[in-house]
Amino acid sequence: MEYWSILLSIVIGVISIHYLFKNFNFFKRHGVIHMPVVPILGSMTPFIFRQMAFTDLIMRMYNFNPNAKYYGFYATITPTFLLRDPELIKSVLVKDFETFPNRHGFNSSAEPLLGKNLFSLRGEKWRNVRTLLSPSFTLSKMKMMFSLMSDCAVEFAEFLSTLSADRSEIDMKDAFTKYTNDVIATCAYGIKINTMKDPTNKFYVYGKEAINFTGFRSLKFFFLRSFPTLSQILNIKFLNDHVANFFKDTIMTTIATRDADHITRPDMLQLMMDIRGKEGRRQLDIDEMTAQAFIFFFGGFDTSSTAMSFAAHEIAVNPEVQKKLQQEIDKGLEESNGEVTYEAINRLEYLDAVISEVLRLYPPVPFLERKCEGSYELPPTLPGEKSFTMKKDMLFWIPVFAIHRDEKYYDNPEKFYPERFLNNRTYHNSSCYIPFGLGPRMCIANRFALLEIKVLLFHLLARCELKPCAKTTYPMKFSKKGLVFKPENGFWLNIQRRTNPMIDSKVDS
Repeated sequence: MEYWSILLSIVIGVISIHYLFKNFNFFKRHGVIHMPVVPILGSMTPFIFRQMAFTDLIMRMYNFNPNAKYYGFYATITPTFLLRDPELIKSVLVKDFETFPNRHGFNSSAEPLLGKNLFSLRGEKWRNVRTLLSPSFTLSKMKMMFSLMSDCAVEFAEFLSTLSADRSEIDMKDAFTKYTNDVIATCAYGIKINTMKDPTNKFYVYGKEAINFTGFRSLKFFFLRSFPTLSQILNIKFLNDHVANFFKDTIMTTIATRDADHITRPDMLQLMMDIRGKEGRRQLDIDEMTAQAFIFFFGGFDTSSTAMSFAAHEIAVNPEVQKKLQQEIDKGLEESNGEVTYEAINRLEYLDAVISEVLRLYPPVPFLERKCEGSYELPPTLPGEKSFTMKKDMLFWIPVFAIHRDEKYYDNPEKFYPERFLNNRTYHNSSCYIPFGLGPRMCIANRFALLEIKVLLFHLLARCELKPCAKTTYPMKFSKKGLVFKPENGFWLNIQRRTNPMIDSKVDS
């Protein structure tokens, strides 16, 4: 205990000195409007002490000064600028991207899987890997992966449609992570799994462990981000070694099997394998290949299942939306004579509108982050204020969650209203609707995620009814536990099989 007391005292001392002498009073010294300061924990204090959900904290930060284009806050010890103005946001993400090409990222030496992937890579390394991976998500590749997704969705939906009455109340997030696990396993790693029937498979167990942001791990995440050098000295890691080794061994085994048996698949791993030995192309080593495949898992396992869970919740508590959606699905099945194709699913306009509205109310990532790589002059935040010149390594936060709920951009923004997206393209490619980001660093897998969600909802609603139950959180209230974006009581719903679902009659015929 004495050793840990001494170590803790040293850590607190280092943090305090760093904060007080380097960052404390940063915004005050430079005459920038900023939120009130709390030493060490900064503006994150209510979240860290579980007084407020992270999404509610973002809303509070966003509404601190509604007339300002931007202002400062402290993400623990780091002075950070919160952007509110749509034009300024578009400049940072698109027009002036060369000045803001990078995120804060992770330390690649301490956490190779998190530091060497596309999310954390910077500069020329990022460009090279982005160029390499982009062909994985073209329209032609999506069509190839559609059948793999559909197989997973059919197995998933049929499993839920046959649940007995005493098992019909389920946590939808837990169920949907099993589906996203299977989709990513087959589309990125070339591994066939049915997690609904085998929930103890290592791919799922280690995947859940890897993306666990609850409790102490959320604090560890913030510590790693705020003090990367100190974290490396203390050997603090977000991913446990056995999890990292599992994903690395999986990639190595898959590559060896494909090489030995001359197997080719239309997935991300195959693209990385295909550049080996090609003149003029820098091939990725095993750590880099594992990192790219892992971030695909890390990014898709939780965010996609969360989007599906919020979609299921809103569909269940808005029966008129569910009815309209099922009518469109049934009509689509009738027109295609029961054949579920890529083209048939993408013709469903209301399904597309429902998903767009879910991503507005519940964006997969509640804020975006960018790092300044040179001098950049910000305009006056308010009339009469001075401009401010940003320097290298200063950070921006863009509060996506709050922007999507601003009544300046959306009528009745708290209401779930899919019709606002029907025959309306004004929101798309706008800095007021950015569920996947905007500009060159926009989520590379957004097409994949949207198709994955569409396929799942299509097959689920073709077979099942979603209904609220006693455990359903309604009206919505977000959990204060960790970085996890979820309702206070989880995503509990009642699942019932539809009477004479059209999809069965079409298949039987």
